[in-house]
Amino acid sequence: MNKTRAFYIARRRQRVLSSKSCARLALAVSLLGAIFVLPLDAQELRPRTTLANSAARFTTGTNHAVLQRGETRATVINNAEGGEALPGHRAGYSGLGLLTHSKRPNDSLFVPAYAGLNFEHIHDGSTQDRDILFEPRRAPMELRVINKHTAELYQPPTPHWGLESSLMYELLEDGCIQMTFECIPRRAAFKYGHIGLFWASYIHQPESLDIHFRGHAKTEQGTTSRSVEWIRGVTPSHGVKPTHLAADDERRFKHDDSFPLTLVFNRSEHRYAEPWYFGVSHGMAFAQMFRPADRVRLTQSPSGGGRGNPAWDFQFFIPQAKVGTRYRFVMRAKYLPFESKEQVQAAIQSHLDALKKDPR
Repeated sequence: MNKTRAFYIARRRQRVLSSKSCARLALAVSLLGAIFVLPLDAQELRPRTTLANSAARFTTGTNHAVLQRGETRATVINNAEGGEALPGHRAGYSGLGLLTHSKRPNDSLFVPAYAGLNFEHIHDGSTQDRDILFEPRRAPMELRVINKHTAELYQPPTPHWGLESSLMYELLEDGCIQMTFECIPRRAAFKYGHIGLFWASYIHQPESLDIHFRGHAKTEQGTTSRSVEWIRGVTPSHGVKPTHLAADDERRFKHDDSFPLTLVFNRSEHRYAEPWYFGVSHGMAFAQMFRPADRVRLTQSPSGGGRGNPAWDFQFFIPQAKVGTRYRFVMRAKYLPFESKEQVQAAIQSHLDALKKDPR
């Protein structure tokens, strides 16, 4: 073999070895990247409730827990009767059985027989019996006390839908309520693939039945205005134009024509621009705030809790739900003295900012 041929053979071997080395290096970098990326992904998926956290510590054995922080006092109850703790409270209405403020300590915001931030419906858009559509009321539910500021409502997989869930209520330092919901579909029971979840707050005899939010009104030409303004959400009767969507929410969820929950799919003429709204009751504002990424739908009824008792509600949808996958929804609610729309917005701005930054 002459020197020239030997030289080129050596160069070819060097390139092959170099190529293999680069491949090994790329693999190593990829693996290292995975090592550093996985914890970040895992951090977003890390459970916040007891649903998937085997290390969580809590106590059980009671149907209610009283949480107090700042000027806010809230009683969390499962779907049992209220008993001596909540006289007149009916079975089926879980959530906040009582909510009071130091400025209104003797009267709860909510209808005494019912509740607020109440987990009301699981549905898939198909027509079902009432007991199935109101399954969170009927299925067993356990109260778990995490600490003096936090309690959870755990529901094993429900009989029809097979949805397992934990619903955490936590009083933050300023008395704001943070509600964190996590759920896992345990079987493919959803006809149209999506899961619809609905929460209701039954307000006791407020001076106004209506709600207020920043959004886009309907123009005289029948289109949605581009300008953002204060919208007074008014619905003439239960199920008539009750639901306000985000400005960019064009999702259509398939449902039966005979689907009986008229609050769910009947839309209003307004769109909201900011993910929050409030109502006023006896000089107090009740503001409900949401993560933009959750794309909630704001829903109201003028008589959901009986004559003169409106329901100030919201909905969360899980499109194309997968069995065994954990889903999360986070919102906050603030109960505070009312002075003006602008005063309410200023008081909750820090919470809106926090929800906007909260990873999904």
